[in-house]
Amino acid sequence: MKIGFLTPEYPHEKTGNSGGLGTSIKNLAHALTALGHEVVILVYGQKLDAVFLDKAVEVHQIKNIKIKGLSWYFTRKKIEKIINTLYDTNKIEIVEATDWTGITSFIKPKKCPIVIKLNGSDTYFCHLDNRPVKWLNKFHEKRALQNADGHVSVSDYTAKMTNQVFNQNNNFTIIHNGIDMSLFQNNDTIITENNNIILYFGTLIRKKGLLELPHAFNIIHEKNPNAQLVLVGKDASDIISGNSSTWKMMQELFTPNALEKVTYFGPVAYSEVKKQIEKATVCVFPTYAEALPVSWLEAMAMEKAIVASNIGWGNEIVENGISGFVAHPFNHQEYADRILQLLADNSLREKMEQNAKARISSHFEINLIANQNLNFYKKIIEKQKAL
Repeated sequence: MKIGFLTPEYPHEKTGNSGGLGTSIKNLAHALTALGHEVVILVYGQKLDAVFLDKAVEVHQIKNIKIKGLSWYFTRKKIEKIINTLYDTNKIEIVEATDWTGITSFIKPKKCPIVIKLNGSDTYFCHLDNRPVKWLNKFHEKRALQNADGHVSVSDYTAKMTNQVFNQNNNFTIIHNGIDMSLFQNNDTIITENNNIILYFGTLIRKKGLLELPHAFNIIHEKNPNAQLVLVGKDASDIISGNSSTWKMMQELFTPNALEKVTYFGPVAYSEVKKQIEKATVCVFPTYAEALPVSWLEAMAMEKAIVASNIGWGNEIVENGISGFVAHPFNHQEYADRILQLLADNSLREKMEQNAKARISSHFEINLIANQNLNFYKKIIEKQKAL
């Protein structure tokens, strides 16, 4: 099969920074090529037009067209032309596009089917954050979903919430994000005598619950003064308050004594992130807004007990009390108690670590996920040919 992915981000030195969306696409793309299929990545919003290979994956960098007031339209038409050319030259049979800002709203290839995968639209995240969405983004996202030849979502929660916010009734196939388990093996040579390390890795931003974490850690510090909180990831501005640094906002929320036990490394290479995961006793993800976060899968695959959010998608990943704990980020006492429980009870933690890895292996392993995607693409292609 020949599959194209249309995305605003892809993790590679030539295409710039990428978050969970780009990582999930790269994981899937390399799994598909390993299974003998052909993959083309179309990355828009780039500084230049270029084509390069990322192992067996062909990556097209697409520069947006700059025309005042009409850039969005002409960029979409440029992408449409590229898709038509790739389809006509037998380079792709289908394109999967992200829902973010509705890039396919005015893209209608002559023959190539386009499916939308929900990784979280701007409208979806604004709804979860209780903040207004830009009307133009909502317009494009809704139109893109209406025009799609197929619909897939990384979580059932995101599918239901997306139908709700757009007042639609799309039939979404649920296919979770996946990871290559072989890349996330715990390194037994890294030994730490400190069993009180709490790790958060990801962007420091309100929607990921980073303004709740200090309150929970203050409670933890009172009961366990040896506990340490380690933060890894880039700082972000706060869209609600206008503050330029979420980290600065966080520092004001810690008690002075608790703050002394907090270490913030900032953004680091992913090899260093993996080392921090290996050293951690517990990984925490108190997020308010996700679709299906890859970071949770990575921590669990590395046999780490996690305390995560119990909102929607969280219960699709973690079996509460078995493969991890989930609690509401705003419930600081419960969140702190779950972390304290794992720090104090080695037997419970070790059992949960084993269950976490087993959970990822059985439900989120990338080859399993890749084959689910292939079955979905095949159905859409056959349906399109029958028209």
